[in-house]
Amino acid sequence: MKLRARKATAAIASVLTLSLAATACGSDDGDSGSGGDKIVIGIKFDQPGVGLKTKDGKYTGFDVDVATYVAKELGYDAKDIEWKQTPSAQRETMLANGDVEFITASYSITDKRKEKVDFAGPYFLAHQDLLIRNDETGITKAEDLNSKKLCSVTGSTSAQNVKDELAPKADLQTLGGYSECLTGLENKSVDALTTDDAILAGYASQPEHQGKFKLAGLKLSDENYGIGVKKGNSDLKGKINKALEKMKSDGSWEKFVQANFSKANYKYEPAPAIDAS
Repeated sequence: MKLRARKATAAIASVLTLSLAATACGSDDGDSGSGGDKIVIGIKFDQPGVGLKTKDGKYTGFDVDVATYVAKELGYDAKDIEWKQTPSAQRETMLANGDVEFITASYSITDKRKEKVDFAGPYFLAHQDLLIRNDETGITKAEDLNSKKLCSVTGSTSAQNVKDELAPKADLQTLGGYSECLTGLENKSVDALTTDDAILAGYASQPEHQGKFKLAGLKLSDENYGIGVKKGNSDLKGKINKALEKMKSDGSWEKFVQANFSKANYKYEPAPAIDAS
């Protein structure tokens, strides 16, 4: 009797194990790609006005608004979004590894990047500029940086642009995040912070920074922001482009820009034409 009981127990356990395994596999299939319960989107966590994770755990900024709109068009509500931090130097790798579905993170479209990822958009045109202290009078043009300490972020096109073209003799420091550069600017360990004017305007407009910094007002480059998707995912790219067109036509793009940049008195460019190629 005891032997039969042990055999029956083992059989039941085997059936339960197979059932659980099947259920788990079914769950994985249901969560993959469009139509799953969640979508993972890459943004910046340290760019006020563009992409910021606040102290209370909320996410704000123009890129956040754009990504939320796009996700809605793809069938995901705001509550279905999982936001993932995507540092500049890691964006291509995170897309290639499938860590995120798409990236909306002040992601400038360049030929070099297009070798590794595909871009929907562009959805915004920014320009490289400088953020300097309000009392700074010695920086009025790019060449002035050759005798100054300049800060930017590892992996950014702004840092490379300065090094290669604008001020090759500048004392350039590249750090992990813009907030680190801003701290250096405030304590005078660096003389200027360079990146896109939209990002700089976001920092300058923060209550704790108002009156401390100013934009130099130099249009040092054109930076077309795109939404990065995994290389070869033309279906997702097409769906995102369709969502971006709708965002422009229904007035949402203008609303998002005003909500995030108006306090900085930022003179932004009109919405760029989307490249459907």
